[in-house]
Amino acid sequence: MTEQRERRGSRYGTPIATRAQAAARQIRKVSRLSASAFGSFGRAALIRCFDPGYGPDAANGAHEQFKKTAIEIKDLSVRYGRRIALENITGAFAAGSMTAIVGPNGAGKSTLLKALAGVVRTRRDAITNLSGRRVAYLPQQSALERAFPVSVRAFVALGAWRHFGAFRNPPADIAARVFEAVAAVGLDGLASRAIADLSVGQFQRALFARMLMQDADVLLLDEPFAAIDERTSEDLLHLLRHWHEEGRTIAAVLHDLAEVRAHFPRTLLLARRGIAWGETETVLTAENLALARAIVEGDGNVLNEAA
Repeated sequence: MTEQRERRGSRYGTPIATRAQAAARQIRKVSRLSASAFGSFGRAALIRCFDPGYGPDAANGAHEQFKKTAIEIKDLSVRYGRRIALENITGAFAAGSMTAIVGPNGAGKSTLLKALAGVVRTRRDAITNLSGRRVAYLPQQSALERAFPVSVRAFVALGAWRHFGAFRNPPADIAARVFEAVAAVGLDGLASRAIADLSVGQFQRALFARMLMQDADVLLLDEPFAAIDERTSEDLLHLLRHWHEEGRTIAAVLHDLAEVRAHFPRTLLLARRGIAWGETETVLTAENLALARAIVEGDGNVLNEAA
């Protein structure tokens, strides 16, 4: 059996891993030569085409300035075919704010986060003061593929992808940073475990550790506390509060209104359009919540065929 595995792991007498490393070196060499041949504009184009995740940090002063700038939304609409997911949303996420996004099922909460994260296309000027910022987006767990054979340690390290991308060696300090991030979310003893073997709560902790590695100015989280135990929720909420104290802008889709009232100073109530946006206690009134339910349960989400 051992000999069979060795034969499967080799081809023409060379281990596959060695051949893969050699291929990667050749790709890097070709990329560098191609980039140098096209000059600075060519290098930028090649990076966008072959390594879009690579984005070295701008000067610290630029990011400090970003932290003082609100993210503004003007007449944002998103449609999936004939169905209106969001319609004419206008408002602003104040710099350093911590905002809960709430509303009935089908209100467009996840769609708004996807628009902010650039996952769905929007009108160019619908969202301003977000381009060029460090943005971390945490989708719902159901949207993630956990069967990929990667360890917690490697998964968390991918949060630093923008520092090295596909064709560069990771920074020398990445191992220490991963160790700190994994410890910060309470997964110290599970760093070598495959992500497929984690519980729902453990995987959510790993996702937060990856966000720690991203060191983002803006954090977008879609149902970060869904289907996890109370202890995990408390630990992750502690991290969110810490990020908020550091002046980062946070927007999170949530369903637990008691949790929102207890921990989120600001709230946006959606029903495919904005019902209310401001201080949580003034947004989550019985009248506003009833209006949101009535709108979403109605039939006004399909475009007239003549439109």
